[in-house]
Amino acid sequence: MKRISTLPFKGTKEQEAELTQWLAENRNMPGVVMTALQKAQEIYGYLPLEVQRMVSNALDKPLAEIYGIATFYSQFALSPKGSYKVNVCLGTACYVKGSGDIFEALKSELGLEDGGVTEDGKFSLEAVRCIGACGLAPVLMINDDVYGRLSGDRAELKEILAKY
Repeated sequence: MKRISTLPFKGTKEQEAELTQWLAENRNMPGVVMTALQKAQEIYGYLPLEVQRMVSNALDKPLAEIYGIATFYSQFALSPKGSYKVNVCLGTACYVKGSGDIFEALKSELGLEDGGVTEDGKFSLEAVRCIGACGLAPVLMINDDVYGRLSGDRAELKEILAKY
């Protein structure tokens, strides 16, 4: 189940103007809702209720329909992501080599649950099913940086996080 953010919405007038203009220009496009949500997420980085409401109103679609699409497809995020997106692989190869313990240690270190973001917006944490680096198991990824063959030692994890 997707978590809805409890952080206050911080959209700008520029973002709102960009989305409003796009919606006005494209509202009659066939299948516009999916494309509109993709555009909104591109602009805002995620789809908070405020943004879903903008899409709903501009396209004259029920908010429930917009919310249903936003929660059904895994490409959409209802919570903001941190500047540094920490993804821990819990796929089979990583999990059998201890990535579950690494994920728990990072949850504790960052004070986050799966899908959470730190209050300062610096880090977000997410469990993922595969990073595609099974030969380096266990693996975590921070933005585009891959860290493999991790021991799970807290000092090792703190050292990695300190780089960011």
